[in-house]
Amino acid sequence: MGNSIQRLGNITIVGLKAIFRNKLRSSLTMLGIVIGVGCVIVVVAIGNGASQSIQQTINSLGSNFIMIFPGASTQSGARIFTGNSTLTTEDADAIKAECPAVAYVSPVVRSNGQVVAGELNWGTQVFGAGPDWPFIRSWNTSEGSFFGDSDVKSATKVCVLGATVAENLFPQGGSVGQIVRIKNVPFKVVGVLERKGGSMMGSDQDDQVVAPYTTVMKRLQGQSKLSMIYAASASSDGVADAQAQIEALLRQRHRIPPGGDLDFQMRSQEEIASAQDAQMKILRTLLLSIAGVSLLIGGIGIMNIMLVSVTERTREIGIRMAIGAKGRHVLMQFLFEAVTLSIVGGTIGVALGIGFSSLFAKVLGWPIIVSPASVILSFGVAGTVGVIFGFFPAFKASTLDPIDALRYE
Repeated sequence: MGNSIQRLGNITIVGLKAIFRNKLRSSLTMLGIVIGVGCVIVVVAIGNGASQSIQQTINSLGSNFIMIFPGASTQSGARIFTGNSTLTTEDADAIKAECPAVAYVSPVVRSNGQVVAGELNWGTQVFGAGPDWPFIRSWNTSEGSFFGDSDVKSATKVCVLGATVAENLFPQGGSVGQIVRIKNVPFKVVGVLERKGGSMMGSDQDDQVVAPYTTVMKRLQGQSKLSMIYAASASSDGVADAQAQIEALLRQRHRIPPGGDLDFQMRSQEEIASAQDAQMKILRTLLLSIAGVSLLIGGIGIMNIMLVSVTERTREIGIRMAIGAKGRHVLMQFLFEAVTLSIVGGTIGVALGIGFSSLFAKVLGWPIIVSPASVILSFGVAGTVGVIFGFFPAFKASTLDPIDALRYE
């Protein structure tokens, strides 16, 4: 036992001396490992942050959220998007009345406009919606309240401000009860929405004004068609059923025959999130491939340098074997040096990866999450690279003939 510990100590001392004897060469040898491991840390951190961001965006969209919006139409045999909506308020009413899997429905119309309050003004999106809108979007008010069904039926000139709009028009607060003008039409502010932050596309969800859709259609747009319809299923398991029921109903109402092209489209929050997640997976795969190539190059560099080291130290190996060292001891010696280079390179790579991840988070505003699993994985990969690419040079050293080694010049 004592001899084994002493031998291990000797291997460690000799190995470290060999590494420090050629500091520049050792540093360059570790560079590939440093870059590869650093890339792994950054890529995994960005992927974790993106996944969390996507999940937050799903939650911010609302509970069991479904969007129905105008689709393409066939003209002269060609499928084109005309921009003309075929969705009506009657469609929305029918969905709510005839689709049992649907819990909430809100007609939606969209417009852009300058909102004016006293001497301040702010350009933003104006959404016309129904009283079910806050239930579909899971979006409560932080001040005041949302407008009700009576406001929609009578096309009352009331509105609810997003947090960004409220801050820019009423920096001192107290926006509820105030009058704002949208396209020179006065609206009374009845509430302010809770802050939700950025969307999956990077836009500010709080930069909007919501008013009764009837008011927006009559006072601001002068049109009878809807921009889209928002719906929410009764449960998360019922989204597919709700979509099937909505499609069947709108096919019937729009007189679309079986197999005919739809004049509307539907998207659920899961589909939106899945599309974004698929894009992130492609990006992660690409970056991890680059990191893998860096690790491969680093491993080849370690093997190359260790082979050079074996050649340079052939006489040393011969002397050690002549005074009693076994082949396995020489094998352990060179394997220890290779693994040490990999582990040290991996440690530096982890530190740089965490540092660059924090830098990206601060400078670019990206959501970055460095997980302990990625750090452990990086160390494991670095150690494995050292063992795999260090074994052949170590094995070559262990099989040298002592007599030939002693004669080597």
